[in-house]
Amino acid sequence: MAASTLRAICLTAPTACGKTDLALELAEKLPLEIVSVDSAMVYRGMDIGTAKPDADVRAAVPHHLIDVADPAEAYSAGRFLEDATAAIADITSRGRLPLLVGGTLLYLRALTKGLGKMPQADAELRRTLDQRAADEGWPALHAELKNVDPEAAARIAPTDRQRIQRALEVYMLTGNPISVLHRDVPNGPRFSIAILALVPPDRSALARRIERRFDVMVEAGFIGEVEELRSRPDLTADTPSMRAVGYRQVWGYLDNHYDWDVARQRTIVATRQLAKRQMTWLRSERTSQTFEAFSPQLAGKLHERIRSEWLRWT
Repeated sequence: MAASTLRAICLTAPTACGKTDLALELAEKLPLEIVSVDSAMVYRGMDIGTAKPDADVRAAVPHHLIDVADPAEAYSAGRFLEDATAAIADITSRGRLPLLVGGTLLYLRALTKGLGKMPQADAELRRTLDQRAADEGWPALHAELKNVDPEAAARIAPTDRQRIQRALEVYMLTGNPISVLHRDVPNGPRFSIAILALVPPDRSALARRIERRFDVMVEAGFIGEVEELRSRPDLTADTPSMRAVGYRQVWGYLDNHYDWDVARQRTIVATRQLAKRQMTWLRSERTSQTFEAFSPQLAGKLHERIRSEWLRWT
């Protein structure tokens, strides 16, 4: 293996499977530091709705790539890959174990497969696509994407404005489907990553956990958190950070687009859909080792697996 290759372990799972709690339990026995693989935890002020570890927890166990961007910024997979590389190198240089924790699929793909060269955003083209969407609707643009890039369209929901726009933008700028460019990685990743995936044996149990977790977030003040973000003049419902699951549904409720019961149900449904996409990816990732989520022996099994990997490295 090349000397420049960086090693890390990744603990991933569908949302609401308790990844963070497991990672903290593992940190009691292993010399690890946590690198977040979560596209919403990178943003400051988005705490309750992301189930972000609090300050006391982060003081006890070092965390990286949390609160590294303002919600008005667009934090990309490319920037994540750059930041994660720096964090993993730093942790390793101090003789500690980098444990990647999270379930943002694009970030995981960037780590495991690298990133192809993508064009920069084109403001004028995006305005044109936004205007077309206002006239025709995003499902119509999704149908257009299906014609030019059926692989990307299959992964993107017909209502996912941000990803539809980016996929069409890339195709219009380069003439190549974004799905093809994602595979065209000239140098590949610099990582050797052991992926430990938690897979729920029962989807109904996960669905109940998703519903319960959202209600706990609301009790903890999630609506107030979104209200505070919504009061900022530099944030709108279309800002990428505010498109995160939960935030966009509560924002719509605060904009009086629907009542609270509808907002709650939309959030729960969107979270279940996210979990389904994550499970599909995990099952297709042949290099990962799977563990049964919620198993009473799970923490012990993960500890032994990570410890053996750590000893092999050292």
